[in-house]
Amino acid sequence: MMTSMAASSSSSNPILPVFVSSISEERQREKERLVKGDDKVFRGSSMTKRGANAAISYMSCAVLLILFNKAALSSYSFPSANVITLFQMMCSCSFLYVLRRWRIISFTDGGSLITSDVKATFVPLETLIHTLPLAFTYLLYMLVTMESVRGVNVPMYTTLRRTTVVFTMIMEYILAGQRYAPPIFGSVGLIVLGAFIAGARDLSFDFYGYAVVFAANFTTAIYLATISRIGKSSGLNSFGLMWCNGIICGPVLLFWTFIRGDLQMTMNFPYLFSPGFLAVLLFSCILAFFLNYSIFLNTTLNSALTQTICGNLKDLFTIALGWAIFGGLPFDIFNVIGQSLGFVGSGLYAYYKLIGR
Repeated sequence: MMTSMAASSSSSNPILPVFVSSISEERQREKERLVKGDDKVFRGSSMTKRGANAAISYMSCAVLLILFNKAALSSYSFPSANVITLFQMMCSCSFLYVLRRWRIISFTDGGSLITSDVKATFVPLETLIHTLPLAFTYLLYMLVTMESVRGVNVPMYTTLRRTTVVFTMIMEYILAGQRYAPPIFGSVGLIVLGAFIAGARDLSFDFYGYAVVFAANFTTAIYLATISRIGKSSGLNSFGLMWCNGIICGPVLLFWTFIRGDLQMTMNFPYLFSPGFLAVLLFSCILAFFLNYSIFLNTTLNSALTQTICGNLKDLFTIALGWAIFGGLPFDIFNVIGQSLGFVGSGLYAYYKLIGR
């Protein structure tokens, strides 16, 4: 979830590790080209050290968050994933409010910590309205993704979800005119091939289930492309985007969990005040905050496609770590070959990005 702070502000506020941007003029020119629809702005761009750090941070936070969420939902049998998402969103907004009120962070690109945006909303109303498409695509992505797990089994779900990279490339071209070199297409093709090999033993066809999963891929691609687009045109950094997304989506999610009865189930949960469960929930909320920050940062610094590839690479580490901790994953040669191809494809993509292909 990109931030740019002045070097003096960074050195005087060492509490939160925030990346320092030294390319504000280049970023401004890039923003102007995006607004004008320049279709060559991304072509051949390489991944910077800051971008690589953002990608690694995202994968690390994502793997840890999945493990803590699994502990809450499986080990403690917590009844509602939506309520956990709501808690995470409320905590993120609270963290952002405190950090901004104490002038530790800024919500704007290159913004001063001592500015007039220390108000109730921290961002102008017109900027908040400008981020409405981001909030809308996030809610759509979240609702469709939750529905997508119902219609297909887990191996086939994982296989179909990895085709998100193709949808992301299409949406980036439509929304931002972004183009990629043949080596990038080759690495993406290897990832998709590996996904289908991994799910080869579970190619049972269910039209509704497949349609919903592909709809989830489509909404995910739109959401990531929207982050990339709005992140470069709104003047907000990752913290600002997180803030706007949270204060818009939070009330909607609260209403959704209320009418579905999730809040009532939470109140009746027997381990709600158990120290162990509260510790898991606390770490889950903290990790969700850093995960959302790294998603916005990785997508705006690199690209929506890079974020999707990192998600695929993260899945491989999650499978390995989950098998080591929780077990229950039977050995299958097709799965091993498919996962290996996906890992190689992700590695090739990272290599080509680093060398600027």
